[in-house]
Amino acid sequence: MPRAKTEAFDRRLVRTAGLAKALAHPVRIRILEILGGRRACICGGLVERLPLAQSTVSRHLSELRGAGLIRGEVDGPRTCYCLNPKALAEARAAFADVFSRICGSAEDDARGPARPPCRPCAAPRAQGSAGRGQEHGALQKRERKRHEKR
Repeated sequence: MPRAKTEAFDRRLVRTAGLAKALAHPVRIRILEILGGRRACICGGLVERLPLAQSTVSRHLSELRGAGLIRGEVDGPRTCYCLNPKALAEARAAFADVFSRICGSAEDDARGPARPPCRPCAAPRAQGSAGRGQEHGALQKRERKRHEKR
């Protein structure tokens, strides 16, 4: 199986991407919400709260455990799951840092946009392009044609 070439990137960026991958499914986010709504570990009952088979829930729990977002402790024949507060705080800070670098900080938001929008987005509305610049409309038309050929 091919592996992503992550060696060229900062380890914090690689970790943030791993966290994003772990969160990249609505079931995993829902599992975190369920665990976050409880002040104690859940040793059973997750499957009953999700419209999925036990094996599917186990796979999603495994992904979350692999990312370190949850902990699972064996209690007899079952595993009890709970949030890992340290990893969740790390994830919150990592995503805040990424979005701050992409969008600017909250302080920048208060001062207004740091840079003007791209030319197609800032262009006046063109007919037939659903409110986007002419370049966006042409791109959408090409994409539709390519999709219709499939």
